[in-house]
Amino acid sequence: MVKRIFDVIFSFLGLICLFPLHLVVSILIKLDSQGPVLFVQERVGQFNTDFKIYKYRTMFIDSDKLGLLTLGEEESRITKIGFYLRKYKIDEFPQLINVLIGNMSFVGPRPEIRKYVNYYSKDDMEILTIKPGVTGYASIKYINETEILEKAENPEKVYIEEIMPDKIRINKIYINDHNIFIDFKIIIKTIHKMLTQIIF
Repeated sequence: MVKRIFDVIFSFLGLICLFPLHLVVSILIKLDSQGPVLFVQERVGQFNTDFKIYKYRTMFIDSDKLGLLTLGEEESRITKIGFYLRKYKIDEFPQLINVLIGNMSFVGPRPEIRKYVNYYSKDDMEILTIKPGVTGYASIKYINETEILEKAENPEKVYIEEIMPDKIRINKIYINDHNIFIDFKIIIKTIHKMLTQIIF
């Protein structure tokens, strides 16, 4: 209950405070390439149910049909403004809408695409017992995931056999030991990690 109250209050405040940024980003996206401002994609959420996740569009239209994994920030499918939105994680800001309406939380396992959830074992499904999050322990560890995949000879194989199992392992640790104070600590760590990325 406390977690939900925290999510509602701060997602609402965040959407209000970031509204000027939203206007600027929206204009830049529309000037940069054809297509909608927001990218909407089906993800798997709590209780193994699908929901629509919101992000700023950083790729050209229908680029997701060419592959679900992003291989590096300079991939040809990424627009000019999309490069910067991804680099500074601004593309994730619209997920405040998901947090406000209740299909995501600020902290929790990152929601996967159904294709990859189909690889989960019965035990792995444990991570679908709580709401997915904007950030979490696994998100912090794999903040440079696209760079790892870019260097891989077979990116999808590396993701399915190495990265995804490790994310699941980390997410299970969070599920078995989390509270509002741990969530706050993870949020602070995420902000610190993002600022470090920007500065260095």
